[in-house]
Amino acid sequence: MSASSAAPMGVSNRLVTLMAACCALAVSTIYYHQPLLPQMAASFGLAPTQAGLVATLTQLGYAAGLLLIVPLADCRQPRQLALLAIAANAVALILCAVAPSFTVLCVSSLLVGVTAITAQIIIPALSGLATPAERGRIVGSLLSGLSAGLLLARTIGGFVGAHTGWRAVFVLASLIDALLLVIVAKNLATTTSLTTISYARLLRSLGSLVREEGILRYCAASGLLMFAAFSALWASLAALLAQPPYEFDSATIGLFGLVALLGIVVSPHIGALADRLGKRTMVLAGAMALAVGFAFIAAGGQSLGWLIVGMVLLDFGSRAGLVANQARVFTLRPEARSRLNTVFMGSYFLGGAIGAALGNYGVHRAGWNGLAAVGILLSCAATVINALSPRESSATIAEVRP
Repeated sequence: MSASSAAPMGVSNRLVTLMAACCALAVSTIYYHQPLLPQMAASFGLAPTQAGLVATLTQLGYAAGLLLIVPLADCRQPRQLALLAIAANAVALILCAVAPSFTVLCVSSLLVGVTAITAQIIIPALSGLATPAERGRIVGSLLSGLSAGLLLARTIGGFVGAHTGWRAVFVLASLIDALLLVIVAKNLATTTSLTTISYARLLRSLGSLVREEGILRYCAASGLLMFAAFSALWASLAALLAQPPYEFDSATIGLFGLVALLGIVVSPHIGALADRLGKRTMVLAGAMALAVGFAFIAAGGQSLGWLIVGMVLLDFGSRAGLVANQARVFTLRPEARSRLNTVFMGSYFLGGAIGAALGNYGVHRAGWNGLAAVGILLSCAATVINALSPRESSATIAEVRP
């Protein structure tokens, strides 16, 4: 195994903005379905909660793509890998649009998740170009792009689905992939720091990273639990809001994605704050915010105001955990950033699949209270794991202060 590397030289604001836009477009394809689940279920004669399987399989597919595809960015040009993934994702979206049965839709949704990993190729590639002092800010900015994609998907998906049907949403998503292809082809630079390693050894090295890097294990575990809590809400929210007392349509449900606007604005500041105060501290704050947020979610069945307050807290908590954990992981091994990202984000979206399943189970058993119970348990578990993780040295924190 060999690698060549160069010292980080910094990243221009223009490139960060363009790549944040790419992250938004790439990740949106795994969220378009969320406000449409009741509509999709009805078209196949299913109960609203049964369509939650689509959300679970999409998240599982994303975790599989992170495990099987993203590590290749350490030994293949990230731009070429991203372009192949985007093209395959467009095909998977078309398969969703024309799915003749719920089984075919589920398989196609799994493939959408597997191929929607372009953002996770871009983020470590740009992180490798960043200086230590700006890494948290840049990761935060790129994750703002992810948040924008989430907002774009839920809002546009709900609006378009309400007026033209859920199948048209997937056609539109495939056309957006065509735009993403152009942006990535023109702006994602090639890299000279590639490792020479076979695919089999590349995958085996993931296990070595998990065994040897304790920080990675803590970040992966807390990321899994925190995103599981967050996904428990979003995978079941549409089904709850489609029922009494609200009985909202998909367009109205999609508007709840606007809660993410606040998170888009604050993500770069969360990254900068994590650089100053310590990433472990920010993750702890995020996990506790999730737990408090679900206490408000419990009252969501009686008060829309409490629901929105809870959603804001969940958005902040999830974002704080993701930005700080990911920035912490990227400090470990510069020559293996894509593989580190694979372990962390693979765990993260595995948590998303687990949370989607648990959230739907909680709703089926006890409605809003069942969902809140699932979320609080997951958030408290994440808090405990973060409390047990090693503290960052004062020198590590101080080196990024101006």
